[in-house]
Amino acid sequence: MIKARVHVGLKAGVLDPAGKAVEHSLHALGFAGVRGVRTAKSFELVLEETDAVKARAAVEAMCQQLLANTVIETYRIDLEG
Repeated sequence: MIKARVHVGLKAGVLDPAGKAVEHSLHALGFAGVRGVRTAKSFELVLEETDAVKARAAVEAMCQQLLANTVIETYRIDLEG
C-alpha cells in the first residue's frame, strides 16, 4: 500500500479572498506582522497500489480530473510507502 499526500493551492496571481479574510482576522487579533496569507487544501489517499510509478500516475489523474482545478490551482504529490 502507498500513501499519497496531495497539496493543492492557488496559482500565483490568483486572488485568494479566504486568505485575505484570514490575514485581516489575524491583524484584528494582534498579529500585525503577518503579510500575506494563502489558503490551500490537502488530501491524504491510501492506495492499494504497490508500484510507486503507477501510484503517482493514478494520483496525477485524480488531480487532473477532480482534486485540483488546474486552471487556477497547482498541486504537489508526495508518496510514501
